[in-house]
Amino acid sequence: MLRLGDIIQTIKGIVETKIAMVKLEIQDQISGILSRLIVLVMMAMSLLMLLLFLSFSLSFYLSQYFESPHMGFLIVGLLYLLILVILYLIRDNDSTQEKMQNGLKGFIFRARILKNRRENE
Repeated sequence: MLRLGDIIQTIKGIVETKIAMVKLEIQDQISGILSRLIVLVMMAMSLLMLLLFLSFSLSFYLSQYFESPHMGFLIVGLLYLLILVILYLIRDNDSTQEKMQNGLKGFIFRARILKNRRENE
């Protein structure tokens, strides 16, 4: 017959194993999220560098076109000002915010979303 002490030890072992499994799962999820965030930051930095060089190229081209050393940079600056005004005007638009949030959630939490879909199927 099983003794009460053996049953308690078995249950204790099962609980400790379950806790260890949950800890490992949390570590996997955190490392996955951090790695995707690092990739997102690197993509953003690369995009900013690309935007910087394209802006300089466009500025120099427009300066040559208008034969004025300052006009190209002024036009590109005004273009960025226009973009800023547009972004300022749509900042409170719910559909825009929702689309951005869904995009970021999909990128950052992609592994979890895929796992939930597999479990539901």
